[in-house]
Amino acid sequence: MKKRMTRIFRVIATLFIVGACHQHSPDHTEDFDAPLITKNRELAFSGQYDAAIHLNLEYFKMAKKENYEGGEGLCYINIANINLFAGDYEKARLFFKKAAPKIDLSKDPYHKAKFYYDYGRYYAQLRQYDNALVYSNKALGYIKEAKDSELKKRLYAQIYGSSGTYYAFKGWKGTAEKNLLKSITINNTIYNNSMVAQFYLLTHQLNAAEKYVLKIEDRMRHERTSNVESAWIYYTIGYYYNEKGQYDLAEMYLKKALELNIKTRRINSPYVRNIYEALATLYQKKNNYDKAYYYLNKFNREEEILEYARMQTLNKATEDFEMKMKQESDKRRNNFWITGILSLITLSAAGIYVRNIIKKLQLRKEILKNEAEELKSTVKTKKQQEILELAKNNDSTFLLKFKELYPDFIRKLLEINPDLENSELAFCAMLKLHFSSKEIADYTFVQHKSIQQKKYRIRKRLNIPKEDDIYEFIDDLV
Repeated sequence: MKKRMTRIFRVIATLFIVGACHQHSPDHTEDFDAPLITKNRELAFSGQYDAAIHLNLEYFKMAKKENYEGGEGLCYINIANINLFAGDYEKARLFFKKAAPKIDLSKDPYHKAKFYYDYGRYYAQLRQYDNALVYSNKALGYIKEAKDSELKKRLYAQIYGSSGTYYAFKGWKGTAEKNLLKSITINNTIYNNSMVAQFYLLTHQLNAAEKYVLKIEDRMRHERTSNVESAWIYYTIGYYYNEKGQYDLAEMYLKKALELNIKTRRINSPYVRNIYEALATLYQKKNNYDKAYYYLNKFNREEEILEYARMQTLNKATEDFEMKMKQESDKRRNNFWITGILSLITLSAAGIYVRNIIKKLQLRKEILKNEAEELKSTVKTKKQQEILELAKNNDSTFLLKFKELYPDFIRKLLEINPDLENSELAFCAMLKLHFSSKEIADYTFVQHKSIQQKKYRIRKRLNIPKEDDIYEFIDDLV
């Protein structure tokens, strides 16, 4: 009887201990997750990438020591995002892959929501909005299960905001608007309001956008935001004023956005493309074709970087698929032919998909190239017109501006005769512009006879044969 009672007591004690351990299992939300995510966000959003990576390494060691797989996963997600901010899409993908198994082991729904939300953003930045929505919807399912906290509130709103953006790019305007407005209901931040304003601008609803732009413009004077968020908010305001035709205000805000973007070292980030494109459009409207051409070239370069990253990602995805199919083939040797046929069909489909993507990218690149060439031609025409006016007004800056447009022409003249004076170079420049002797005389306030004498001297100085037409000789130099 005594032994039996002892056994019962041991069972009860064991159950009590197990129950107590389960009830008081460590919650890392406040002592690990919240400080890590908050500090990482502050460092990354201010452009202090090195410090952010160091922070995550320290927290990763702590998580490893405590066997906290969810914490390890968060560190991998953070480092993936840092690479995403900096435009290194391949490294971002690798760290998301490292994060996945760690997050799978976590029982915290917030961790899974965080992973799927950020992975969705990765695909969105590569303009793969269908994939982005798949992961965003998964994130939404998990965040609803997470316990209430400031982290949940912020992420909940971010998921709705990002989903709204993805739907907008797919053309689902109603669903996009609903999601974006929901993000404000959950967390009424300046940034979330900015996203709503962006949607209305993107869908050409200027009056609807105005309400939110004026609100964020006012709140920016009183509230503190990170450099990264401020850059995007300033871009939104600049975009609005550009659409309204208030170009000076638009220029001011877009320049602020660009300064902050460069300050945070997000040189190859997806956001800087938008700023470059907006500035190119702005300067075209202001007829400042030099600057328009400059920023269009900047935009084209960023597009090329993105296109390359997209193709790299597609190639890696295809390689991963091939590897999985090979593993399946090794496991199921008896079904070799079926697996082989399925692999061939799927890889053929993947190949067709990749080819279609390449065609679209090549077409987009050709369009951008044509735009750049057209703008370059406009810039040159504008400069030529400016030089003609300077010559007609006998402006002292004529030769300087002419050299900028025709540097090779002046170089060729000096190769023939290094002793040519500026007045002689300016005279040759006017011949290059096909001014007649009478026109040159009128513009320079000298007699027609003096111009004929100058032509004679220039012939001697440049060794132009008597039988050669001086205009043809000048034209043939460049």
